[in-house]
Amino acid sequence: MTFATIMLALGVVLVFEGLGPLLTPNKWKQVLASISEQTPQSLQRLGGALVTAGCVLIFIFL
Repeated sequence: MTFATIMLALGVVLVFEGLGPLLTPNKWKQVLASISEQTPQSLQRLGGALVTAGCVLIFIFL
């Protein structure tokens, strides 16, 4: 895996992360407010699920 590939992947992630606030900023603020009210354990589970899903996708497509 080259540096360019890693930067390309990072760029794709940033594009997807930016779509929410770009297209629906008010809804995005509501979602962030809802997330901030969650317990730390819930956020850890969510983070773990996202990392696991990302690892599975990387494993499948590499």
